[in-house]
Amino acid sequence: MNGRERWLAVLNRQKPDRIPMDYWGTAEATEKLCRHLGCDFEEAARRLHIDRPYTVGGKYVGPALSSGEDVFGVKTRPVDYGTGVYEEAVNAPLANFNSVDEIEANYRWPSPDWWDYSHLPEEIRGKEDRVIAGGGSEPFLRYKLLRGEQQAFLDLLVNPDIVDYCLGKLFDLAYENTRRIYETIPGVVNITGVAEDLGGQNGLMFSLEQIRRFLFPGMKRMMDLARQNGAFVFTHSDGAVREVIPDLIALGTQVLNPIQWRCAGMERAALKRDFGKQLVFHGAVDNQQTLPFGTTEDVRREVLDNIRILGFDGGYILAPCHNIQSITPPENIVAMYETGFEMGWL
Repeated sequence: MNGRERWLAVLNRQKPDRIPMDYWGTAEATEKLCRHLGCDFEEAARRLHIDRPYTVGGKYVGPALSSGEDVFGVKTRPVDYGTGVYEEAVNAPLANFNSVDEIEANYRWPSPDWWDYSHLPEEIRGKEDRVIAGGGSEPFLRYKLLRGEQQAFLDLLVNPDIVDYCLGKLFDLAYENTRRIYETIPGVVNITGVAEDLGGQNGLMFSLEQIRRFLFPGMKRMMDLARQNGAFVFTHSDGAVREVIPDLIALGTQVLNPIQWRCAGMERAALKRDFGKQLVFHGAVDNQQTLPFGTTEDVRREVLDNIRILGFDGGYILAPCHNIQSITPPENIVAMYETGFEMGWL
């Protein structure tokens, strides 16, 4: 099988030739891996038998943006954390507004017409061996950048009207952009990400009441759109999210990522037992301890455990728990994929 066939077999709960493998990594980690292997990433992915999705999206054609500023007016600067660089926000465009009326009077929301999709049919030409990902949403992540991290969470309690208004705008934009992708390349998109980070290390970051009140209606709308257009719903939610998994399944989640099994309540055997018939699990190679700080044998043992536990009777895609960080030894990355390739045949 090629990567596309492998993914689609798992997504359709059929038997692939082997467990598919995905890659998520920071630019620095990827560069270190390539230096270690002495090749570019395309060749590295081929050597390591990685079944990477190909992600499509709109091409920005809207108003000119200032340097270091995104389409929402969020300005960033590079922050060096010692072994790599992240772009960190230095402003919050909606932080000083105290009402919906003030936001409406002083802020311009991006329009779906600021993106063009006419290039997509040509872009996917030659990608027939790869599963195609496109569209999706993660609005509260954006809302935190617009209002500021602390204010965004306070708003759930003291400014629910602002939350409703802003999330409505963000969900509407995501919905329309996703719909236009489907319209431009009908029947081609296989995976659509409907994400929101709901968990911390030990539990949910929101109350269930808040999640159901502010996030689930928009997420369900996005999931319905994806499934109506033949795409599988891929839900990314970090951390300890066990409590909310039944709700996600009821909304329409089909693939759950990243399976941070060291977080409270996220034990792999229990997840597989309770939700394995309804979910495909994606990830589960620990990115906080095993990959950065373990030995190659630790990595190999964990991959074998994941195959045994999450891969039993199908429904598993091997990948790291989120982006591999720059402190991760490239030998550990190689060990993960070599073990998956060696032992993942079904």
